[in-house]
Amino acid sequence: MSQTHIHLLITHLPIFGSILGGLVLAHGIGTKSIQTNIAAYYILILSSIGAGIAYLTGEGTEETVEKLPGVIESSIKQHEEIALYALIALIILGVTALIACILTYRKSNLASSFAFVVLLLSMISFGLVARTGYLGGQIRHTEISNAVSSNLEKDDD
Repeated sequence: MSQTHIHLLITHLPIFGSILGGLVLAHGIGTKSIQTNIAAYYILILSSIGAGIAYLTGEGTEETVEKLPGVIESSIKQHEEIALYALIALIILGVTALIACILTYRKSNLASSFAFVVLLLSMISFGLVARTGYLGGQIRHTEISNAVSSNLEKDDD
């Protein structure tokens, strides 16, 4: 299995994991369920690990994809730049979720405050990683970029 294959497989984990973890955490906060909060933290930590793997395999994927016909270098650069911000956000999210998990296990008074911080970070991370995925999809999925172009042209009419 090549880095490209791993990259394409793993990139969806941080996207879906950050939103799913955030939704599970919101439910846990709402129902005051410690077990649900811990499950959300695990999802978010796993998403952070997935973001690291996706980022580390990105360079090898770039070397493969940039040789393909129709690939625009500027699309790769845009994807690469936002990916760094998404990675940083997800690392911060993962570390904060880990701390929140430890605080929850220790029944600390800070656990509920950290839950809200983690929830906020998960939404920010989701926005960044979703944008990263969108830009990554435009590198090779011409049906996305063509559909966007067509819709923009129709709106101008």
